[in-house]
Amino acid sequence: MYEDLKYWYLRDHKLFRTLSFAQIRQLCIITGFKKANKGEIIYFSSSDVPRIFLLKKGNIKIVAVDEEGNETIKDIIQKGDLFGELTLENDFESNEYAKVLSDDVVICSFLMSDFEDLLLKNPSLALSYTKFVGLKMKRIKNSYANLVSKDAKTRLYQFLKDWAEKEGKQEGNKITLENYLTQTDIAQIICTSRQTATQLLNEMESRGMLLYNRREIIITDVTQL
Repeated sequence: MYEDLKYWYLRDHKLFRTLSFAQIRQLCIITGFKKANKGEIIYFSSSDVPRIFLLKKGNIKIVAVDEEGNETIKDIIQKGDLFGELTLENDFESNEYAKVLSDDVVICSFLMSDFEDLLLKNPSLALSYTKFVGLKMKRIKNSYANLVSKDAKTRLYQFLKDWAEKEGKQEGNKITLENYLTQTDIAQIICTSRQTATQLLNEMESRGMLLYNRREIIITDVTQL
């Protein structure tokens, strides 16, 4: 049963659409399959056995930890995204981990060495992977540029707007988001204190711009962001 699940998980992903039926079946042999629960940590950058992960269901946060132990959310991983040692190098100097945000997630993973062999045997897959990772790195770079150049309020508005575009359910200008982030998470994403994030969210509520609770966030008019 797991082999069939892994096959369809991989076959549906745009990265592997250039592979044949036989190639994907072969890929299933080297693919790990895991279900995880909310709060579970599933990846450390310092692991002695580097892996590449593919998220098939749920949401995960990538948390970077500096030398003083301060944590910042580096990225939110969503369905279909890759994470782990994407540069195909085990960077022992980086200190980050992946933690489950949703009630449950489904993950496929590959040993970095096995994935490198796969790319060497399939040039079209290697090209697709290079483009995929390049776009991801560009998005993260742009996110960091926004953190440097904009104030906390603007960063919050931009984050909510981006989140709405990716996952929101839209009715006219109203957007409903399943809320799997705490206010601390949001503060870390926009690089501010929890107190500031809470204050900004409360201000938006008082102005009628959004409704916020643990289950969902309703942006009443996305054009105001």
